[in-house]
Amino acid sequence: MKQMNVFLRACLLALSLSSSAALLAETVEKWGLYEIELDGPSDGNPFLDVELEATFTNGYTSKTVSGFYDGEGIYRIRFMPEAVGEWRYTTQSNDWSLTKQSGTFTVTEPSEDNHGPVGVYETYHFAYADGTPYKQFGTTIYNWIDAPESLQEETLRTLAESPFNKARMLLTQQPTPYRNEYAPPRWPYVGTPPHDWDFTRFNPEFFRHYEKRIEQLRDLGIEADIILFNPYGKFGFESLDAEGDERFVRYVVARFGAYRNVWWSLANEYDFLKTKTEADWERIGRLVMQCDPFNHLRSIHNGHLLFDHRQDWVTHVSVQDGHACESPASAKIYRDAFRKPVVFDEIKYEGDAKFRWADLDGKGMTHRFWAAMMAGTYVGHGDYFNTLDEDTWTSFGGKILGDSVPRIAFLREIVEDGPKAGLNLIDSWMNPGMTGVAGEYYLQYFGRETPVEWEFKLYKGIEAGTRFKVEIIDAWNMSITPVKGIFEIGEKDGYYHYDTKGRKITLSGKPYQALRITRVD
Repeated sequence: MKQMNVFLRACLLALSLSSSAALLAETVEKWGLYEIELDGPSDGNPFLDVELEATFTNGYTSKTVSGFYDGEGIYRIRFMPEAVGEWRYTTQSNDWSLTKQSGTFTVTEPSEDNHGPVGVYETYHFAYADGTPYKQFGTTIYNWIDAPESLQEETLRTLAESPFNKARMLLTQQPTPYRNEYAPPRWPYVGTPPHDWDFTRFNPEFFRHYEKRIEQLRDLGIEADIILFNPYGKFGFESLDAEGDERFVRYVVARFGAYRNVWWSLANEYDFLKTKTEADWERIGRLVMQCDPFNHLRSIHNGHLLFDHRQDWVTHVSVQDGHACESPASAKIYRDAFRKPVVFDEIKYEGDAKFRWADLDGKGMTHRFWAAMMAGTYVGHGDYFNTLDEDTWTSFGGKILGDSVPRIAFLREIVEDGPKAGLNLIDSWMNPGMTGVAGEYYLQYFGRETPVEWEFKLYKGIEAGTRFKVEIIDAWNMSITPVKGIFEIGEKDGYYHYDTKGRKITLSGKPYQALRITRVD
């Protein structure tokens, strides 16, 4: 009996130890979010008084990541691991209770829909960290996180059914007439709205809600393009001194930087914010780059004055231009000038507003998406229809009312079925309407022209005898019609190769036609 009791106790002890080990064995997927939570001091002003960071290593590489105070004596450090295997961390702090805390965790392979953060690919394009192409189809919903909760939920449902894989959104509030009925439920600083703030104390509740929405966008496959500053708010958030700006940027990057779907936009219409100079933007841009250990994409958006996107902290070009996307030829100038990925985040909005920047019809918006994509650049959508029960989509989310969205979805399917590396103009000097990969894949877009036929010809550099199939695309009516027969390339005649039989393709004579020409052998 005594031996049996010893045996049972040994079994129970082994079970207890294995259970404890299971509880302590932490795992996170690659490019997921690993979080350290620590108890620390709550007296004084922890936002100012306490410094906290942790160094993470897997034996091959190390990263030091800043922590942040989340209120009620809780401190957090967030980390996005970029390699599988065992990792360990050690904390450093100017407070003894937070320093030299250590631990280990295991990083597993990423889940099926987790491709990592988006980065620059092949100079002009984007791809996820695992190499999966990312073709940007963006939209703008500036203040949706400040709208009533029911409207925020409707916005997420709308996005889930949309073609958009990036959403631009303000971090600090913008006053609009809609605010008269629905005041922001949360503010980024402690204080009394609209002007009585303690700019040394952040409001953790505001940031927790914001990061909840970042997570939900991530789960929908949508990048969160977070706009740090804007010229519209009259609440003082954009008028801080350099020290206040730095405190704000460091806190935001520490909280949001470990989310893989984050992009940084320094400002919306930066040149309209008169409290900041070009030197300020340079300082802030370098600060974001310096304190983001995960090197998320960074840019800045203009009003009238185009920013100098040649700066090394700028990863891609963010442009507002009401006319550049009217043709591939004008869109490509930005690419040539900056030699970086170009995103036309604002090309006017589809809407019924009295403003000239929000009066496009659905065909105008659809055409601009096509023209810009042909140039090997990318586009952002806006929807500005005023309704009785809510503000516009671009201001506060909710429903999209324009006609362009299904056409943009149709275009996205075409683009994502195209070359992995992205679209590049084939003969930009003479025919900016044709894009693709020479000898393999071509898209010819006629835009607002109304041709009734097109002579089959491709720019020089193709081996004679190469064979192609052709499909006619109606960009507005969303149809794809195969052309009968196979087209065979003859010897070069001047600048072009023609079909050996000299054939022409019959077209409808309507605007917004395109041809997809694909090598078949």
